[in-house]
Amino acid sequence: MIKCAILILSDRGSRGEREDLSGKYLLEFLESLGWEVVDYTLLPDEKPLIVSKLKSLCESSKVDLLLTSGGTGVHPRDVTPEATKEVIEREIPGIAEYIRFIGFSKTSLSALSRGLAGVCGQTLIVNLPGSPRALREIMPQLKELLWHAVNKIKGDPSECAKD
Repeated sequence: MIKCAILILSDRGSRGEREDLSGKYLLEFLESLGWEVVDYTLLPDEKPLIVSKLKSLCESSKVDLLLTSGGTGVHPRDVTPEATKEVIEREIPGIAEYIRFIGFSKTSLSALSRGLAGVCGQTLIVNLPGSPRALREIMPQLKELLWHAVNKIKGDPSECAKD
């Protein structure tokens, strides 16, 4: 069982001016895999709030996978990668590269995503785009990778290479 947290970053969403379709999609998707969502939070694009929430979730040791959605673009208020960088101990650039690669098949704008992925303690943190459409394209292709990464972070000693 993978225990997950969803952190949605949106100024408008946090003020109730926009329905959070991204978070709802992630919740339904993760639950369809049989993974447990133990925290679902919506915050404004405020770096100190994001850093605090990321640290809190990682330090609780109750979360294996922490997915953020939103705040990864080039707008001045998009600070999710900077907040994540303050929290992670080891970056996993291949996950973020893979997410952008998936997006390239649909739009060249995925090159503007600055999302990161990395490990904080025993928690895998992955920054995802804020678009529900992008999440529907990305998550089905990402699920096996996330499962494998979480198990390795938890200490799974099995071989990664398949002959």
